[in-house]
Amino acid sequence: MERAKFVTHKGRQLYLMDCCNATVEEMNQVIEACERDVRCQPENSVFTLTVAGGSFFSAETISRLKELAGDNTPYVKASAIIGVTGLHKVVLNAVAMFSKRRFYIYDTLDEAMDFLAGYTD
Repeated sequence: MERAKFVTHKGRQLYLMDCCNATVEEMNQVIEACERDVRCQPENSVFTLTVAGGSFFSAETISRLKELAGDNTPYVKASAIIGVTGLHKVVLNAVAMFSKRRFYIYDTLDEAMDFLAGYTD
């Protein structure tokens, strides 16, 4: 199953990262794919959508997520995330603080996709 890929919603390209119930190894694969795929795009052009929930995190994974978000900042126009509860909120807050990025939190995939598809500065 491909967990990180570009998808199109209402005519807008979104970078979808499906981290739901991911193992640490799968999380590392998503991080590597995101590094590769996002950083070859024009600056301030990528809309990211993360599906969280049920994932496993190690200290190394959290550190890599913070680095990923920080290093991807120049390329990302807006980021949405769903499935943020419990420990995932703590991880998201750490990533947001480290990267100085804003993550828009939604309850459903459709809500998040619609937000990103209609996003304007």
